[in-house]
Amino acid sequence: MKISVITAVYNRAATIGEALHSVQSQSWENTEHVLQDGGSTDGTLDILQSQSDPRMSLLSERDDGIYDAINRGKARATGDVVGLMHSDDIFAHNRVLEQVADAFSDPAVDCVYGDLQYVAQDDTDRVIRHWTSGGYSRDLLPRGWMPPHPTFYIRRSLLEKYGAYDTSFQIAADYDAMLRWLWTHELRPAYIPEVMVKMRVGGESNRSLGRILQKSREDYRALKRNKVGGIGALAQKNFSKIKQFRPHK
Repeated sequence: MKISVITAVYNRAATIGEALHSVQSQSWENTEHVLQDGGSTDGTLDILQSQSDPRMSLLSERDDGIYDAINRGKARATGDVVGLMHSDDIFAHNRVLEQVADAFSDPAVDCVYGDLQYVAQDDTDRVIRHWTSGGYSRDLLPRGWMPPHPTFYIRRSLLEKYGAYDTSFQIAADYDAMLRWLWTHELRPAYIPEVMVKMRVGGESNRSLGRILQKSREDYRALKRNKVGGIGALAQKNFSKIKQFRPHK
């Protein structure tokens, strides 16, 4: 099984090297790392080229934002399974893709997800939030549940069949896609009950009050568009984040 890992990157010289190393260190050898650069000017391209690997596929071109960049990367992917590695993130350990491949060895599995840790920008060992996803039930979706986007892998054939991200969403295209895949098309996920990805805090969706409000508006539009729920589901989605801040051992 070939796994394609998509990284959309723009001016992330401080972190992209660590993300590259994280993918290259994975024990699952049949891996393709598709890098979609938005025309970086801060030295990111120099790092990408200096750490090139035979399994890397790099294209640098202007795009219309992160979801457009990810879509471009996914269109270039050749793996049986497609997932993400954001330019600020790292895998929790070097066997993550091996576990993903093992989960997909069951032909009844359409997609895979796991747990996520939000970590400090300057110290990936310092956990800020711990997101335990839990086992899947379709009934959870109207209550605001979703799997952590950076841990989500899907069969490429299903991605091509049901579509990638709707770029009319600037912040919540991932949530819209999750609802479309899991609710509308009833894909069958498998849960890996451990931390798969460490994600640095300070992402696009929560860097200002305006972005937080826009995220909520887009989440609500995604819920209504996919006929999953409304304001109640949105409230539960936001409220569920509180428990992620509890100390984790």
